[in-house]
Amino acid sequence: MTPNALAGEIARRRTFAIISHPDAGKTTLTEKLLLYGGAIRSAGSVKSRRSDRHATSDWLDMEQERGISITASVLHFDYEGFRINLLDTPGHQDFSEDTYRALTAADSAIMLLDNRKGVEAQTRKLFSVCKKRRLPIFTFVNKCDRIGTDPLGLLDDVQAELGIDCFVSTWPVRHDGQLVGVWDRGRSCVRLYERTDDHGSSRPAATVHTMDAPEVEEALGREGVERLREEVELIEIAGTEPDFDAVLRGESSPVCFGSALTNYGVDVFLERFLSIAPPPAARESEEGPVDPADEAFSGFVFKVQANMDARHRDRVAFLRVCSGAYDEGAEAVVSRTGRTIRLAQPQEFLARERGHAANEAVAGDVVGLLDRGNLRVGDSLAVGRSIEYPGVPRFSPEHFAQIRMDEALKRKHLDRGLRHLAEEGTILLLFAPSITGPVPIVGAVGVLQFDVLLDRLEREYGVQARLERLPFHCARWVTGPEAVIDKVANAYGRRRVEDADGATLILFDNEWTLQRSVEEEKELTFHDVQPRGVARA
Repeated sequence: MTPNALAGEIARRRTFAIISHPDAGKTTLTEKLLLYGGAIRSAGSVKSRRSDRHATSDWLDMEQERGISITASVLHFDYEGFRINLLDTPGHQDFSEDTYRALTAADSAIMLLDNRKGVEAQTRKLFSVCKKRRLPIFTFVNKCDRIGTDPLGLLDDVQAELGIDCFVSTWPVRHDGQLVGVWDRGRSCVRLYERTDDHGSSRPAATVHTMDAPEVEEALGREGVERLREEVELIEIAGTEPDFDAVLRGESSPVCFGSALTNYGVDVFLERFLSIAPPPAARESEEGPVDPADEAFSGFVFKVQANMDARHRDRVAFLRVCSGAYDEGAEAVVSRTGRTIRLAQPQEFLARERGHAANEAVAGDVVGLLDRGNLRVGDSLAVGRSIEYPGVPRFSPEHFAQIRMDEALKRKHLDRGLRHLAEEGTILLLFAPSITGPVPIVGAVGVLQFDVLLDRLEREYGVQARLERLPFHCARWVTGPEAVIDKVANAYGRRRVEDADGATLILFDNEWTLQRSVEEEKELTFHDVQPRGVARA
């Protein structure tokens, strides 16, 4: 690929994640973006009883049964000349670590809000991660097919709670309390939609009109048109002026209103997002910024998923390409180990479904690599050199349990399952010394991860296991003199363990015990994320 061709391909890439609180409609919006991009023919609702299909991005059996997103999904499609890499992330806080990893691979984020609830706890938490990375954030206020909070009041709440400027990009247009369209501020026009009877599984027909068009008065009535005029004037007088440079700096957010369920406003939101969202930019590495147009390939692994194809027990490493073009068969250096691996044929995915081999993958793309255990989350790869991109953090768990099983003959299956799921990040696998050998302990950020663990052990590895909860509520990786570590770990309410990489952790029975240890033991360093440089090759 010539330098000009490479630059052109990179310029049309858009790689983003969607963040929200649970039940804000994130997976439904994801489905509708896939529908508009032509990736699927009919959109499935996460909780719809009228449809016999499930949301494309929710592919785990447990996701489909419970109607929640458990694991981040990678989705590819083309739309209006753009090549889109969409990272659908879990909304539930128990799986927020998976969302953090996905955000490291994104160039921008869509923040989804419920029009009745505004900013909620998980939204606030994930927004802070985006803000630290200075990701451009685009806001979609969902569920406007229902009457909710006053739109201007909601914008004020977002600005006050999140500390980011917001400006109106589209505005809800209602008649008799029903959402009938949106006002497009950028084009100064009204977009009206025709109601369908298929519960939002297809794109509704839309027409575009000026404010004084007879079609608008027919749809809204004379009073409705006057009310819309007043709202538009208020937005122009009292609202924040659009500042697209501030958007790219992560300081301002364009806000669109609509309904993912009925598809109203989704089309214009997608158009606005793609026209403003940035293409891949330079990525920081230990050697300095790496330009995406640099012809030398490099990237990093932000997610590993086992058993996407249950028939073949495969293992897929999801790689964000940071520079150059992916060249199948090239030799790439894994920075963590210094070893060289041959780049396998890259795969494109639509959640679980493997579409086909990627024809080309350039900076900004996310591809799946079939892996035999050589790659881990956070690994950096580069052709012809060694590059170290900032690692993907592994957070300390807050819930712990010892895993037990009655069938001794299944022990190898259990060990394999625990190892695979730990490499994914589903759980943190720990080992505590005992007379009979290392005792496996599992740690989780949220208790729902334990349910996922037991469910997947049974479905994917044929192991029926049970958990015995342990009386610990926080943990820290610890570095320092061995004698001091032993002294702290042997005190009451604490326990020394090792993670699968051999790094030492101490479990604490409560936060007060942990803080006391941090204050008293000045020779030790306590880490709430796994310290770098401890992973075994």
